[in-house]
Amino acid sequence: MASATGVKQGSSWIQKKINLRPVQRGCHLITDEILKEIPELFRFDVGLFHVQIMHTSASLALNENWDPDVRQDVEMFLTQLVPESTPFRHSCEGPDDMPAHIKACFIGSSLSIPVSDGKLNLGTWQGIWLCEHRNRAGSRKVIVTVNGSLKE
Repeated sequence: MASATGVKQGSSWIQKKINLRPVQRGCHLITDEILKEIPELFRFDVGLFHVQIMHTSASLALNENWDPDVRQDVEMFLTQLVPESTPFRHSCEGPDDMPAHIKACFIGSSLSIPVSDGKLNLGTWQGIWLCEHRNRAGSRKVIVTVNGSLKE
């Protein structure tokens, strides 16, 4: 039988809907924008931070937080991978819509990140990206759920 050390009884939950600022098509670092809306995070000793985008033509990724060239290169690759010139059947929302849905399927709609000592436990060069796949999109919404043990 396995045993665990440092396990605390009980848990606490936070859930918030966050409206992100509108951005142009591309990959955008949004870690600070999200964390600004969750000031309660510092109260958690250990837990899980889950973020879900509420749209089907944008996605979330955990990737490079330092060099913006990485974000531009990823956008360039995605555009080449799923070009707008592809003759998709679904085209009523414009030529960028169906490629946006496919890109969102590839990248995904949610992230789960460990929380340790009141902070996201990210790697040195990791940050949360909003991958906007539409040419002209408005504000995007995400739901953040934090569950864990509070600091004593």
